[in-house]
Amino acid sequence: MKKLLFISLVLLFISCKKQDVQLPKSNKTILKDIQDHSPVYMFFKVTEKDTTVDVNRQNTISTTNWVFNIDKRLSLKFVIPEVMKLQEKKKNSSHTKEGAIEVYSYADSIGKNLAFLPFTAVNYKYDKEFSKFYIIDNSKVYLSFQNFSVNFNKENKITVDGNDVEREEFVEFILDYVPFVSQGRTALLHLNFEVNLSYEQYIQNKIMLNQLESDSIKFSPIEFIYDTNKLPECGCKL
Repeated sequence: MKKLLFISLVLLFISCKKQDVQLPKSNKTILKDIQDHSPVYMFFKVTEKDTTVDVNRQNTISTTNWVFNIDKRLSLKFVIPEVMKLQEKKKNSSHTKEGAIEVYSYADSIGKNLAFLPFTAVNYKYDKEFSKFYIIDNSKVYLSFQNFSVNFNKENKITVDGNDVEREEFVEFILDYVPFVSQGRTALLHLNFEVNLSYEQYIQNKIMLNQLESDSIKFSPIEFIYDTNKLPECGCKL
């Protein structure tokens, strides 16, 4: 019974009106247990004119771990700006507890349990930037690394430095190709996600990427959530 509750919709009552969050699903648990936490809810809301996000953060306590329960149907253009606001709020709080973390919740459809994806260290760049250009503008910071731009475009297809990689081959490609090209240097993967990807696609991609980190392959803490129409024209494939 408890397992069924974990993978069911997250329910919250606000002003006597029931609202639900449909959590993303994956087949792997990154983190299973989290104690001493405050919930943040982001609901999928449909209005007469548009789809938008309804955020409830009334129960957040800065000294606790924060669990973000976000509806899988929302696109990143709604989710990430709200996440960034809450990250900033917690960062600027005078009562933040050292070691407190922020996690995204999702349902493990295989283990049939609620699972969590930590993102405390992630620094989002939103809307107008892409790693390829950012690395050039901040080249001194990245000189000691072998840098790779990994992109999940609006169709959720993958490119690495502008080269198409099939999803089924992606993990093996990175594990084989990246260390070979890096020739002893630490490989730094810079992640880019098109702003119209769904939150569920984002979580599933992040869980897939979690398999890759090692002593020789690291992730940049900066993630780029970009709008293709707002990027500088370069005549190149992202």
